[in-house]
Amino acid sequence: MNPWYEESTVLVTCPKGLPPFLGQEMRELGLEGVRELVSGVEARGTLLDCLRLSLEVRTGHRALCELARFRAKGPDDLYREAGTIAWEELIPADGYVSVDSALRTEAVNDSRFANLRLKDAIVDRIAARMGRRPDSGPAQDRACVFLYWQGTDATVYLDASGDSLSRRGWRTMPGKAPLQETLAAGMLLAAGWPEIAARGGHLVCPMCGAGTLAIEGALMALNRAPGLSRENFAAMHLLGYDEEAFEELRDVALTRTRSTLPGGRVLASDIDPGQMNAAATNVAQAGVGALVGRAECDFREQEIPPGVGLVIVNPEYGARLGDVAKLRATYKALGDFLKQRCRGYRAAILCGEPDLAKCVGLKPSRRIPLWNAKIECRLLVYELYEGSRKARER
Repeated sequence: MNPWYEESTVLVTCPKGLPPFLGQEMRELGLEGVRELVSGVEARGTLLDCLRLSLEVRTGHRALCELARFRAKGPDDLYREAGTIAWEELIPADGYVSVDSALRTEAVNDSRFANLRLKDAIVDRIAARMGRRPDSGPAQDRACVFLYWQGTDATVYLDASGDSLSRRGWRTMPGKAPLQETLAAGMLLAAGWPEIAARGGHLVCPMCGAGTLAIEGALMALNRAPGLSRENFAAMHLLGYDEEAFEELRDVALTRTRSTLPGGRVLASDIDPGQMNAAATNVAQAGVGALVGRAECDFREQEIPPGVGLVIVNPEYGARLGDVAKLRATYKALGDFLKQRCRGYRAAILCGEPDLAKCVGLKPSRRIPLWNAKIECRLLVYELYEGSRKARER
């Protein structure tokens, strides 16, 4: 089997809560057999499709191409079955390979041991046929193999992405408690930002932190593929990699990229000077410095351009004991700001504490489950209509 051009199962991993948005992305890219899982989306495709997904998807972490499925009751079974895969046709004998895994099996207590046995199977097979073996280690910047082992069922994948796709390449200043890029993209998709942007609407990001929401929103409005900022993917280090085919994928993505926003503005602000310094560095690195307006100010002083738009916020959740009480006033003030200053807009707040959500004082039209690392959150979406609700109903 040549995974570059022969179809198998493709799995793109993502955080919980994001599969509906990742699945939609994959359908729009033309993948067939799309099936949403708890923390990922499956489809039919090739290793070349995985490279395209690595370039294009905004909410995925890794694009994996299935090589083999087999039963493994223990480490010896894993070694034996994995040794039947023609690794010498996939990984250069003088190259490098990294092995990672996700285990839900009683066969092995430590994932590091499973990784070691799979790595041994790979390099022993290559050494037996080529007379030399590749180096191995934890770095994920070259050939990568992934193992999913549940019960007695093991699946081995080639990881086309390597380092997580959330690492776009532009965030050189993380700031404090940075929002992961993939979650930021999921928030924007869930809140309907692409449709608002297409109508010439504005994106307003108070409490912007290191600028992640503003940058992801600007890139989305420009229709710029998130992987275009990265120069390296793991699949580039596999045998059979076709640089010309990959450049064609890049060219297709580049031709769809706009040079200017569709009509609205992207604005970001934070009261913390350190956060605004980080945001300034990141927007410049992302190539959208001229498109994202920035201001060092309290969120209540944020400019709201006339027209339609989206206000999107990731405020503190109060993870530590006692923080919730301190933050109630902030959430109430945020609700007042939305009611008084943002009429005609849509608003979205990522909230990890239900008690704080009540302090906003607005009834959300949608509550979308999302996960920020291990914190279960809700993206609260509000329609901030002009005028009173009773007047609209009349």
